[in-house]
Amino acid sequence: MAVRINARELENLLAATPASQNIMLTGKHGIGKSQILEKFFTAHGERVVILFLGQMSDPGDLIGLPRLDEMSGKTLFMPPYWFPTDGKPVVLFLDELNRARPEVLQTIMDLTLNRTLAGRKLPEGSRVISAVNDGEEYQLTDLDPALVSRFNIYEFKPTAQEWLLWASKAGLDSRVIDFISEYPEMLDGAAFTREDQGLEKSPDRRGWERVSKVLQTNEVTPLLKTVIAGIIGMPAASKFFATINQKKLPSAREILLGDFAKQKTALKRCSTPELASVNESVFRFIETNGYEEKDAAKVTANFAAYFDYLSGEKFREAQAHFANLYSSSLYPATMTFVIMKCPELYKKITEFVRSI
Repeated sequence: MAVRINARELENLLAATPASQNIMLTGKHGIGKSQILEKFFTAHGERVVILFLGQMSDPGDLIGLPRLDEMSGKTLFMPPYWFPTDGKPVVLFLDELNRARPEVLQTIMDLTLNRTLAGRKLPEGSRVISAVNDGEEYQLTDLDPALVSRFNIYEFKPTAQEWLLWASKAGLDSRVIDFISEYPEMLDGAAFTREDQGLEKSPDRRGWERVSKVLQTNEVTPLLKTVIAGIIGMPAASKFFATINQKKLPSAREILLGDFAKQKTALKRCSTPELASVNESVFRFIETNGYEEKDAAKVTANFAAYFDYLSGEKFREAQAHFANLYSSSLYPATMTFVIMKCPELYKKITEFVRSI
């Protein structure tokens, strides 16, 4: 069984792994593997080349086409479009590795061992990273054990909290963010599953991003509900619209920028899981700097008041969840915010943690 890692651990792993060692990520489709890799290496000044091996019908798509060298009488291969000609190292991301044809996979052997394709060597310092889908719902090619042995293998499973933090920074629709915060199990559904001659659609992270874009540019109508059902499937769409039409949990903006005393009635009606969702929305709000500097004092006071409100016996589990979020590594900016601007709150959180 592969070691499971989340998004933050993946970034640390990429930084720690030497370029000479290959990495293979297993996991569901649409969970952000290529996005994280491209962002990480681009930020470090490295060029990322993404190759979808499942789309290649012939080894020539990967190694280039052959031609006759009239001077030597030997066959040479023209370099493919992506091959670096400036001598600078690249990061080769081989996506859909276990969807590739067997003859394409054979060309990968030399690449993973010697960084060589058809006799042409990649620049020193180049990396090879692959991604595979893992599950019975996919149509896959069995991988040669000799090829698999050349990779460090990790199961990539980013947490719902990481996605929610990303979604807040990316400006996704608040209705999507609030829904996934309350029902994190709805973030990742199964892939397409065959039923008779049809297909059953279920939600994934790409789908929720598309839902957000649709919501941000359209009014909610019966037609829009049909459109969204085609993105995430009818069961998820039905639950989504039923939820957003019901009572709304107090938002982070209402708690931190409004009159906190007016939010107590709504908070009192919340269950522990609902308060956990509110906790996370409040932390995301501060982490993504969702307020203007002129409002910093109000945010500071209300953040502390919210923690104090959770000190009642009824909300002790929710307060423990709050403290756990603070102690996690997911919200470093919020941790700094508390230490620098809320020293009394920092003291209370520390004492609370010691008491449990």
